[in-house]
Amino acid sequence: MKYTPVIGLEVHVELYTKSKMFCSCSADYFGKKPNTHTCPVCLGLPGALPVPNKKAIEWCIAIGLALNCQIPTFSKFDRKNYFYPDLPKGYQISQYDQPFCVNGNITLSNGKKIRITRAHMEEDTAKLTHAEVNAKNVSLIDFNRSGVPLVEIVTEPDFENAVEVVEYLKLLQQTVRYLGVSEADMEKGDMRLEPNISLKRPGENGLPGYKVEVKNINSFKFVEKAINFELERQKELLEKGETPKQETRGWNEQKQATLSQRSKEEAHDYRYFPEPDIPLFTISREDVTKTKKSLPELPQAKLARFKKQYSLTSYDAEILTREKQTADFFDEAVKIGNAHNIIPKQIANIIINKKTDLEKTLPAELIRTIKAQTSRVTIDQSDLEKIVGEVIKENKNIVAAYKAGKTNAIQVLIGIVMQKTKGQANANDVKSLLENQLR
Repeated sequence: MKYTPVIGLEVHVELYTKSKMFCSCSADYFGKKPNTHTCPVCLGLPGALPVPNKKAIEWCIAIGLALNCQIPTFSKFDRKNYFYPDLPKGYQISQYDQPFCVNGNITLSNGKKIRITRAHMEEDTAKLTHAEVNAKNVSLIDFNRSGVPLVEIVTEPDFENAVEVVEYLKLLQQTVRYLGVSEADMEKGDMRLEPNISLKRPGENGLPGYKVEVKNINSFKFVEKAINFELERQKELLEKGETPKQETRGWNEQKQATLSQRSKEEAHDYRYFPEPDIPLFTISREDVTKTKKSLPELPQAKLARFKKQYSLTSYDAEILTREKQTADFFDEAVKIGNAHNIIPKQIANIIINKKTDLEKTLPAELIRTIKAQTSRVTIDQSDLEKIVGEVIKENKNIVAAYKAGKTNAIQVLIGIVMQKTKGQANANDVKSLLENQLR
């Protein structure tokens, strides 16, 4: 029988603000001594009142705008009630029916749009550590993380396989890093992944009558493994005539399997109601427009620009735009390189292949190095003409594009020649020879 995977995602991203979501405690908790970044608010002591972090809300809205979300005029916080040791108040301040961001989307490389239901603001919980103390198994609670700003980004069940999920997650991580609102370091718990997985039977209309959530996965590799394991596990149950339980499971790397944790709650189980200690929010269109204008060039737009403006291959452009620091360095180096007849492809080759330390090198230094290398060693003119002729013969599609009016295509041919000559030719000489031979 042919089953159809139905996969949705919930991703939690910790924001990199100086203070926590509802108090003035430092949010820089990672690696600090347990329970040293706390106060009556984040410990949930009686009488303590929450005060929302304005910067965190602005950053949540920036994430929503980067994900093509709509920003409603009115929003509010709610209490999500459940009892667990890492939640000192007995409830979490979150958002339910009026989040800050709704109805967004991200487009994958295959053209498929993944719908984003919402991106809402909430506080993080404390951290539980299971250990052995005095020969007894105990759970220790560190409240340093309690109250740290957390954005939850929820998709519709639009994914059909683990490959699509990983591509979406990498793009989401890249986006929040470009925005400068989170390090999204999964090893530190800055970004936590929770897929909801089910299988639709042949001929079944609508969504399956169950879903399995795998909680708190902290790597792209593990989320891929967890999804593939779950699809196979659920398929085996369905083929036996059984319906998989609606439950929450965890990924166990040692066993290479998901393990049952508890039955999965529904929204009504949390008894959501409006947070009485925080007023409603009115978000003006002027503020939304201002935030939208302040967004940097985002990863997908930068990738498309690098390919078009600098005539880079998809491979080169993808590597150069993975990190904003690398992309900005390359942009600046190209500007300087233009004055010295150094083409973008030469700069890209050095950054990618030589693994330039961008922390210790300025773009101008890199250009001086490339210039020195190309001026020291030159290739014989007749050899260069021969290589140019070979490149024209070997790249008929690019030549055809150039002759059809796409003059930028010559930059690609220059890059190929420079690669064949190992940078020993002058870019201007190569361009002149190409133009002559193409005529």
